[in-house]
Amino acid sequence: MRSERAPGAAEAVRFAAYPFTPERHAARLPPLAGAIERTRHAVAIVGAGPVGYCIALGLARHGVRSVLIEADDSVCSGSRAICISRRSLEIIARLGALAGYLNTGLPWTGGRSFYRDAEVLRFTMPQDENQRLPPMLNLAQYHIEQILLERAQQSPDMIDLRWQTTLAGMAVHGDGARLRLGSPLGDYQMDADWVVAADGGRSTVREALGLTLGGASYEGRYVIVDILLDSARPAERLAYFDPPCNPGSTVLVHKQPQNVWRIDYQLRDGEDPDEAVKPENVMPRVASLLAMMGERGAWSPIWITLYKANALTLDRYRHGRVLLAGDAAHLVPIFGVRGANSGIDDADNLAWKLAFVVKGIASARLLATYSDARVAAARENLRQGAKSTEFMAPPSFAFALMRKAVLGLALKHASVRSLINPRQTSAIAYAESPLNAALEHSREFIAGPAPGSTLPECPLTIAGAPAGSLPRPGFLTELLGPRLTLFQFRETLGIDAELRALERSLNARGVPCAVIQLVRGRPCEDATLHAYDHTGRLFPMYGAAADTLYLVRPDGHVLARWRRACAADAAAAIDHLLTCPAPPGGIK
Repeated sequence: MRSERAPGAAEAVRFAAYPFTPERHAARLPPLAGAIERTRHAVAIVGAGPVGYCIALGLARHGVRSVLIEADDSVCSGSRAICISRRSLEIIARLGALAGYLNTGLPWTGGRSFYRDAEVLRFTMPQDENQRLPPMLNLAQYHIEQILLERAQQSPDMIDLRWQTTLAGMAVHGDGARLRLGSPLGDYQMDADWVVAADGGRSTVREALGLTLGGASYEGRYVIVDILLDSARPAERLAYFDPPCNPGSTVLVHKQPQNVWRIDYQLRDGEDPDEAVKPENVMPRVASLLAMMGERGAWSPIWITLYKANALTLDRYRHGRVLLAGDAAHLVPIFGVRGANSGIDDADNLAWKLAFVVKGIASARLLATYSDARVAAARENLRQGAKSTEFMAPPSFAFALMRKAVLGLALKHASVRSLINPRQTSAIAYAESPLNAALEHSREFIAGPAPGSTLPECPLTIAGAPAGSLPRPGFLTELLGPRLTLFQFRETLGIDAELRALERSLNARGVPCAVIQLVRGRPCEDATLHAYDHTGRLFPMYGAAADTLYLVRPDGHVLARWRRACAADAAAAIDHLLTCPAPPGGIK
């Protein structure tokens, strides 16, 4: 129940196994009363891919249990998502799975593009001394899922993972849904208050609801080939336009962990896709590419399949008690690596909102803002992805002619080379979110993230927690938790009685909240969590002065900010979030 390639694509050709052996998991039946499971679940998640795992782990961080339904008996196989962005890594860090990603993945900061045999672009993604994480990490989806699975297995009381379980049907009603499930051990029914569809491009949940994705499908097709090759070449994005090894085509190359290389090459007009994926037609092209790159080592194929770019989305991601995320909600072209990364961002936006609703902290209207925000994000991803697709796989003679002209001019004119930029994925701000508050105060800032934006990273010295621990080097985003966070900028550490009273009052009501002071002065022995701006960069980066206050959502987006702290204003902004008086029609 995971992301699928384009409907109608030729079946994948498998060779020797990847250097990764997934564990197989058996089906099981829960305690039943007749044919109905005895337990009613707060949340049922359909699909244990990257998005499903991230939603389940996000809910667990907020103390909400879920059942995770997966049709397969293991994490995925084959070539699917391969690049994880900095924003996704930040989300995964909050889920407690970052170490596995950094230990396994290959970080990279840029890439090169070639026209025929000449380099026409060398790009570098934003990376400086403020950053905690690399801008991009190459990691195959089976590793992406395995690391999240291992994290989920650490919380069996919070995440009930059901392998070899398929959704056969679903009846949605006013206060939940009844799911009809099948497994090798028997069929049964399950009741849930909320259902989340994270079951990929061929979503059974979306089909059960009678929903159809809308948008564009592109005719250009790419053959995807994974090979084993031992090479010392660094990890970077390589793009070859009209290369001598494959004239008239476009080729993308990514190095992955464990000596796996991903090669994507475009089929020329008139090529039969069924013939194109036959090994006898693929192997000579790969050999020619490797020879052109100067790779002389032995290599062997692992996987061959076909990809067709789609730019599709639903108009709404909430339908009563059912919410859709990832490829179940939208299909984004692979160019710019927005597919899995946009799904992980969906999960990050949805998990805390659904947890707040399940726990009775916030109005169910909060979930409308998930749909509005992520539909708007999907449309931006589709817009950028469409531009990349039109360049990487020109849909008409006019686009092909334009690309040829740009590439030709780029050989001699540096000013044209930005048009070749692959538009890599980046964090999307929810600038129009109805949750954003205190906008009149935000206009007083000359720098820093506005409401709706994610937090810029900055190194800090963290102190005060756990009690008795020594100050340690860290980063601002490490201070976020499964809660609302009030960052108060101070010249020296000191108790703000009104903010502390607000913090205590909110937590007593079950609203998770923490006040964290960010100080210019050195950290002290106070047991309260705080951080010291030892670089001197944080205050100007955030346009902050003494008593500046930032209110941040659990997903790391700014909710409101004030030049001078005011507990009453902060309380009003939080109340606005929890009651969620969204305007008619939501985000435009």
